[in-house]
Amino acid sequence: METAFAAIDMPRTLADSAYSALKRDILDFRLAPGDRFTETEIADRLQVSRTPVREALFRLEREGYLEVRQRNGWLVKPLDFNTLDHFYELRSVLETAAVHALCAPGQGPDPLRALQSLADVWLVDESGHSSDGEWLADLDERFHIDLVAAAGNPEISRVHRAATERIRIVRRLDFTQQDRIHKTYEEHGAILRAVLARDAASAVPLLQAHIQDSQNAVRKITLHRLYSTRHAKAA
Repeated sequence: METAFAAIDMPRTLADSAYSALKRDILDFRLAPGDRFTETEIADRLQVSRTPVREALFRLEREGYLEVRQRNGWLVKPLDFNTLDHFYELRSVLETAAVHALCAPGQGPDPLRALQSLADVWLVDESGHSSDGEWLADLDERFHIDLVAAAGNPEISRVHRAATERIRIVRRLDFTQQDRIHKTYEEHGAILRAVLARDAASAVPLLQAHIQDSQNAVRKITLHRLYSTRHAKAA
């Protein structure tokens, strides 16, 4: 299955390679919010010159992951929960519109055909549930991306993917909690069953509640939990 990192898996230049490596470091918490580093440190670690590293860093700055500090190198931006709330709310609006489009009688693609790959993952017996939080975080992201893509509007899908990527780091932290893993299977399954039945009246509140639960869980994330997760990965 294509992973949530597909967009950064195929570097074409040294700058692309540096960008991919740094972005993975941020999303996997090897570079955590508040961490500082220099171009020279990154260039030495990646064994490339500072020029492609600088290009990669400014690209990540434009995407909102980093801040440049003129005298102190670079800073991984601290978590901004107001900004995260904005992206969650945007996702809720776009995904609600997608559900309405998928459930509209006689309009759009057949939901069963368009969403079959999601049904194969989420509509399974409990014995088929994964307990791998990191892998499940990627599947959760794919659920939301594919749901919107199935509605058939490329521009909405593009905006939705960008919003989804911006909350990826905290979503991956959310899946370090076993209760969230079990609940995600239940919630995704209920949403899919309603969409496949073209029952927007049921699907929309289920979807919105699922997104709100995730948003609330993110608010409980602390730097202690983030650093604990990073140390566990490094062990």
